[in-house]
Amino acid sequence: MQSTLDQAYRECMRLTRREAKNFYYAIVTLKRPQRRAICAIYSFCRVVDDAADLAPSPAVGREELRKLRSRLNACMTGRAVDAIFIALADVIDQYGISGKLLHAVIDGVEQDLTVKRYATFTQLRDYCWKVASAVGLLVIQVLGYQDKQAVRYAEDMGIALQLTNILRDVREDLEMGRIYLPQEELAEYGLTVADLEAGVVTEQWRRFMQFQVRRARDYYTSGSRLNALVPHHSLPCILVLQTVYSQLLGRIEALDYDVFSQRVSLSHCQKLKILFGMWLQWTHTKWAD
Repeated sequence: MQSTLDQAYRECMRLTRREAKNFYYAIVTLKRPQRRAICAIYSFCRVVDDAADLAPSPAVGREELRKLRSRLNACMTGRAVDAIFIALADVIDQYGISGKLLHAVIDGVEQDLTVKRYATFTQLRDYCWKVASAVGLLVIQVLGYQDKQAVRYAEDMGIALQLTNILRDVREDLEMGRIYLPQEELAEYGLTVADLEAGVVTEQWRRFMQFQVRRARDYYTSGSRLNALVPHHSLPCILVLQTVYSQLLGRIEALDYDVFSQRVSLSHCQKLKILFGMWLQWTHTKWAD
């Protein structure tokens, strides 16, 4: 049984290394038990996301997600049968992971099959909570915390990360027929769907994006209060994640908010530099303590 479990975790770690373009740089800072657990959570989120994004139709996507819900319920009652859910069942048992949070992730991804527009930021924030804040709450269960304020800050950090993804992926989302940017805020800045499809950086677009970046940074500021509430050995994971995504926002600004002509990203070397810098910062504070 232990060999089966180890094999399941190895599969999750392989999937995470292959697919987690930014997240993996944060995960590698963790001790092995936590790293394995986070990889299992990431792998679950990945297969859920792919079930919707790769489905040839909404009907097929809904059926795939229904099957994943069934597999999740089976895993939570000791009946997991495939690698990701075998590893996830062990994480649930070890860290007291909430099934409601795991189902919330599926709920959020399921919205992508039917909801293509968000009228208000309130509606968008609810979506971001399901697909990102819920994941943040799963992660801090593994990292550990004592102060209940950590919950709020982890939620805000999840919102910040998802807003960054949305601002970065405007072109890709358009190609999939999705616009996550709040419709009433686009209208407030004099922007239409046609403007987004044209992909031209106008003064209205700059002002709109400046507002959106400021909002994301406000969520980062709140979310960064989580740093003081997780165990010191878990801190590099949080710091790397915050820094990578914050620098993505900075990259969007440096490109004059042109998220249409190219995909905004950091290079492998830039991410390694962040990882090394956070490690140095962590070791300095460790010895200072």
